[in-house]
Amino acid sequence: MFAPVDIREITAYNRAVLARYERALRRLTWKESGKDRGTGHLSLRDTYVHIVQVHDGWLNFVVPARFGDMEGRPDPFEFHSWKEIGAWADSVFREIQARTAALTARELRRVVRAPWMPGRYTVSDAYLQVTMEQAHHLGEIIAAFWQMDRAPPDMTWIDTRRNLTRRRPR
Repeated sequence: MFAPVDIREITAYNRAVLARYERALRRLTWKESGKDRGTGHLSLRDTYVHIVQVHDGWLNFVVPARFGDMEGRPDPFEFHSWKEIGAWADSVFREIQARTAALTARELRRVVRAPWMPGRYTVSDAYLQVTMEQAHHLGEIIAAFWQMDRAPPDMTWIDTRRNLTRRRPR
């Protein structure tokens, strides 16, 4: 369905948008970012952490079939600062970036399995799963920002891609 170049662009978009949201969440106090706002993961901070965990689980463990290694990962819900969360998110996305840079059309068609989800799906499906889940949970964060009388960060595909294109070396 998608070519490797499409997945690379979607992945770059996902990371850029998450970075915007992390910056916005860092502007809140630690207590305010951890307050129960009624989102699927209760607080804005935990919803953000969940989004990154979804990327990590699917793209760094399901795609390379490294399920046993998941046990050794830190629990980001136990972190005590945005510095810890940011460093963890950066490490997650460094792994994803390296894997995504090497994608081929054949790899995108490869069948993978997640221990927590029945069925058969492809590597391409895994990339789309994390993208759709990110959009869903960012919608929760956006709603919470508006309820707090704060404008959420921009997340439009066109503007984000335009900014990513400007930053690329030529």
